Amino acid sequence: MASISDVLIIAMIVTYAVALFLFAIEAAYGRRQTLRSNRLVAVGAGAAGTDDGDGLTVNVRAEQPETSAARHVLGNVALGVAVLGFVLNAGQIATRGIAADRWPWGNMFEFVVAICLCTMGAFLYAAFRYRARYLGTFVLVPVLLLLGIAAKWLYTEAGPVIPALHSYWIAIHVSAAIIATGGFLVSGSAAITYLLSRHTEERRARGETVTGVAAKLPSSELLDQVSHRFIVLAFPLWTFGIIAGAVWADEAWGRFWGWDPKEVWSFITWVVYAAYLHARATAGWRGRKATWIGLVGFACLLFNFFAVNYLFSGLHSYA
Repeated sequence: MASISDVLIIAMIVTYAVALFLFAIEAAYGRRQTLRSNRLVAVGAGAAGTDDGDGLTVNVRAEQPETSAARHVLGNVALGVAVLGFVLNAGQIATRGIAADRWPWGNMFEFVVAICLCTMGAFLYAAFRYRARYLGTFVLVPVLLLLGIAAKWLYTEAGPVIPALHSYWIAIHVSAAIIATGGFLVSGSAAITYLLSRHTEERRARGETVTGVAAKLPSSELLDQVSHRFIVLAFPLWTFGIIAGAVWADEAWGRFWGWDPKEVWSFITWVVYAAYLHARATAGWRGRKATWIGLVGFACLLFNFFAVNYLFSGLHSYA
């Protein structure tokens, strides 16, 4: 099973790379087509137009937002290839778990691969439910980077984990953290795409001509909603993960909280995302202001997992 798992790593990286190539072709050469019935509720629904706080008026429809994005027949193929990559990703994790005879996220290599699985799962959910296929390029770039880092520098043979990780809490705490991180990664990708789309809209408002991929991005309003939706979905899981981690810490080390770097940065990430949700709910922040708060939370999340976790946590080593 270990050898099958290793083969599947290469297979899913190649498959995701093909999907990225096809999504990039769609983004560059697809024709703009109207997106309807994406099941997202418009910001400030009911008004003919609103100002999102950045000085640019955005038309808001009473029912569902309607925008346009690049569409190409290869986009459908890319989506099918992405689904295949997701299946291979799941198969790799399953075979790795069977080979190690434990939950397959006991070290940083397995952790990153599982995050990529959840990120792709969140993206496919957005693609089918919200017709957000246009995020394919922006999501697959970080996924492939993470998989490359995992395969090149984090790879370890399947084996037992350190004693502190021998607990059913690894299935509860780490699973919640992985799923939440997948949602946050999609949100971060949508937020970065939002900034590009926003810049494009501002250039058009000044009368400038915009060409290339930027000219075919969906409206910044829709991207802002997609980013917000995935933070709303991921934040409760992240909250639960922190609580479950505290319970696990008490079981393993006899204390709920020790203020180690991993715990501190997990809490900082939670505070930033909580501030983002609070600002949107109470202060009515939309657009660029809210996006930058979300991106700060995204940066804290990445620092927590790919710097603090690796440097200070036993997740990257075996006993």
